[in-house]
Amino acid sequence: MSVFRRSALAAALALATVALPAAAAPAQPAAAALPTAAVALGDSFISGEGAGAYAPVADVNGVSQGFPGWSAANANAYFCHRSPNASLFQADLPGISARFNLACSGGQPYDIANASATRTKGRQVAAQLDQLRSVARTHDIDLVLVGLGSNNSSFTFGSVAEKCANRFIADAWTGWWEFWAYLGGPVEQKPCTDADLGTAAQFTAATAETTAALRQLLTTLDQIDADGQHRVVFQDYTNPLPFELDQSYWTEDSRDDTRDKFRALGAERYAAGCPIHRASLAPGHRFSQGLGTLVSSVRGTLAGEFPQDDLVYLNVQRAFDGARLCESTGSPGNAVATPIRLMDGPSGTFVTSLSGYDKLDIQRIANACGTYFQTCQESWHPNAAGHKVLGRCLAGAAATGARTVSCVRAPDGTVSVS
Repeated sequence: MSVFRRSALAAALALATVALPAAAAPAQPAAAALPTAAVALGDSFISGEGAGAYAPVADVNGVSQGFPGWSAANANAYFCHRSPNASLFQADLPGISARFNLACSGGQPYDIANASATRTKGRQVAAQLDQLRSVARTHDIDLVLVGLGSNNSSFTFGSVAEKCANRFIADAWTGWWEFWAYLGGPVEQKPCTDADLGTAAQFTAATAETTAALRQLLTTLDQIDADGQHRVVFQDYTNPLPFELDQSYWTEDSRDDTRDKFRALGAERYAAGCPIHRASLAPGHRFSQGLGTLVSSVRGTLAGEFPQDDLVYLNVQRAFDGARLCESTGSPGNAVATPIRLMDGPSGTFVTSLSGYDKLDIQRIANACGTYFQTCQESWHPNAAGHKVLGRCLAGAAATGARTVSCVRAPDGTVSVS
């Protein structure tokens, strides 16, 4: 029985009982109510990427996969990175008996109704709807948190982040006349533009793809939920980087990021978690806002198609205000997002400083991310503190009577949902 509608339904049943005539037939024994559940579906911002302490994940064959080692195939189910520190587990959700994290880092719309293993670069996990059906056999699903849209057939968050960070690092360590090659060829050294991140046509295609997948989700929920009543929260995305870096990160050794070769500045920003051109920040925020528009549009379309469903759009784009990477001095220790972190091969040891490295070292380290993506996939995601903030956002969205809510972090660190 939905915790969000139980009170109203109980009152209605009480009135109906009073109205029964004396000769009414005895009521049949009621079936035992299933325990209530909250379920998370979608991608890395929901699975708990960046929050650590990742749990084993059942693969497509039902075999539990623990940590397989840093050199294992990134397709391994474990690298879904489902964390007990994810927002689903940090939210205050009165009346919920159990919580199930079915999200997978790197998840795409395709993965909702299809096994991720059947697409390029997918992980060895079953379709998220099949996993959801398993939950529904034993629990009454009252709340669903879904985050989808940042990864799709047109673009992925990981590729966008990698592109802009690589451009900055390449620009910092090499002159324009020098040959620079990662795996796959030369890397641009110019700041990212809007078109580099996601074109209007790509966003249109991504919106349609996401809408189709979540239409399947709502159809399935209406079929399998024990009482047919559940709230679905569509969460969008928050940018791990600020609109502008703190001034202390602007220059180093009298060089800024508009010049050729600025290794000291590159090393400083990498250590702080924000290896990025200042000129790339605004396009990055427009990309994040575009993802918000995508999620809001999907929710609006589906609300029209499923007028009886309880659908809430949760805007978290300002949930990290004042605590983004390099927004103030002391980053990344005072940020609620993970810094860019790379390994020099699948060593298990993160390179926290690039000082003293030459361009061949940088090339080798960067290539490790491409070959062993698990060594760098936590980069620029909410950390455990960030997921705690998102948990407060989810708690507010679960309790509100509104259908569009915004979660905002104040300068003093308090989080409000309105």
